[in-house]
Amino acid sequence: MTSKDFVTSYFEAWNQHDAGGVAEHLSRSGKYCDIPVQQEWNRDEFIEHLNSFFAQDRNRYSLLGEIHTAKNSIAFQYRASPMDSDDDSLDWMGAEFITMEGDAAGKIKDYYQDADAMQAGRGIVTRRYAKSGLDESGLKRVMERLAELMQEDRMFLDSSLSLPQLATELNCSVNHLSQAINSGFGMSFFDYVNQYRVNAAEQQLSAHGGRKGAILDIALSVGFNSTSTFYAAFKKSTGQTPAQYRRTRKEK
Repeated sequence: MTSKDFVTSYFEAWNQHDAGGVAEHLSRSGKYCDIPVQQEWNRDEFIEHLNSFFAQDRNRYSLLGEIHTAKNSIAFQYRASPMDSDDDSLDWMGAEFITMEGDAAGKIKDYYQDADAMQAGRGIVTRRYAKSGLDESGLKRVMERLAELMQEDRMFLDSSLSLPQLATELNCSVNHLSQAINSGFGMSFFDYVNQYRVNAAEQQLSAHGGRKGAILDIALSVGFNSTSTFYAAFKKSTGQTPAQYRRTRKEK
């Protein structure tokens, strides 16, 4: 596959809101890195993220300028334009730097302009974030409200939960929420949400001596939408697979 074919196919998947199609451009061990918000996803996590993002995204993406290639790398700029507006002032630009592994990407790094995640009054969701940071008191308020949404409202049970959606619930910018999770809790958005999902799964796997409920059903009930993502998050948190964890509960 040529660099041009790769980029053309990549843009087509973005514009068709095809999460699996976009993620297929990553190798099996590939990573997608959102540089402004310091988020990194593996292939399965990226599909989960894109499904949430595409549910709200109202932009069309196009190549801006030329595709630049070097040994095992591709770089290009892109333009995002709202589908429901002809106002060029609402467009925003970004750039991606891709390290290739054969015909697939080993790593994609995405850089883009800073702005609010949701343009006020227009309902146009973008991937742009506010520049201003939170002070210590603001950080504490966001952290406390976020913990309340997770512990009392159990928003983690929503498998389509996204960073923009959570920011809307908190009435804060995506950048401020990302800062609260990264700086306040020392983890990424997905790790933060998944810790609640894993804890809920542990409770179900431990119930009745670990004898009830199919593992897939438990994964879906706590907010995961694939067994692969569930297994990866569960083992990262507990050091065991769900099946191993269940066996230890049965033995007690």
